[in-house]
Amino acid sequence: MGKDTNFMLPRSFFARDPQIVAKDLLGKILSVKYKNVWLKAIIIETEAYYINDKASHSYLGYTHKRKALFMPPGTIYMYYSRGGDSLNISCQGDGNAVLIKSAFPFLHGKNTQKMLQFMQSLNPQKNSTNPRPLEKLCCGQALLCRSLNLKVTKWDKKQFNLNRFYIYSCGYKPIDIIQTKRLGITKGRDEHLPYRFVTTFANFNKTLKF
Repeated sequence: MGKDTNFMLPRSFFARDPQIVAKDLLGKILSVKYKNVWLKAIIIETEAYYINDKASHSYLGYTHKRKALFMPPGTIYMYYSRGGDSLNISCQGDGNAVLIKSAFPFLHGKNTQKMLQFMQSLNPQKNSTNPRPLEKLCCGQALLCRSLNLKVTKWDKKQFNLNRFYIYSCGYKPIDIIQTKRLGITKGRDEHLPYRFVTTFANFNKTLKF
């Protein structure tokens, strides 16, 4: 599995306030095994959700479909959004979670060329024979899951797995972070709350130091 597993995020990482988790997830690496190649993306955008937040899926209470939100911190919660799969992780407190909103292919380590080929084949560009541009592969929650082959049917209510899918720290911490309002929240559903966290640096794959 390689040295990356030495830095795998423990479940205690998620057993904290969703806003703290959302901010700390920036710069962490999503790692998913696909056809014996690890597909990796660095997280650049997240959103926090609370049970008393009108925009949260848990706001209306427990259902079997939302069970993962009421399971121990670090449980994967996936659902369909905007025609695609969406990745979330439960945090401290029943119904609380963080949404992984956007990422960027992590171009460090072995097999990066093969990794990109797989990601682009999993997430082809519409109405074009050209591969989807690098910066667009994981830009948005549905495109992110598509590029990493993360599906509701495979991962909802599951735990992270060292052999298949996990999140780890490469030792990098982004410096510039914006905290702002979440995207796509319907008016009247606490759309004003500043629970979105975004890194602001450009071309970070060329500037990472670790």
